[in-house]
Amino acid sequence: MTPDPDRLICYCNNLTVADIAKVIKENGIETLEELLEQDVCPMGDICEACREEGYENDGFNLPMVFASVLRKT
Repeated sequence: MTPDPDRLICYCNNLTVADIAKVIKENGIETLEELLEQDVCPMGDICEACREEGYENDGFNLPMVFASVLRKT
């Protein structure tokens, strides 16, 4: 299931699904590690909940968004 593009994924950095997808596409990011380590738009670097269980413990997290974007490209 793909979340709404306006759904916040990285609450600490105020990033939505759409924001994260844009970073992935515009920077040619090919791995989750690249996404987490890039410094164009920091994410998953403060509370880190978005890296695993999701902010609301619902599974909507950075790996899920990354996989969704890769499937659509």
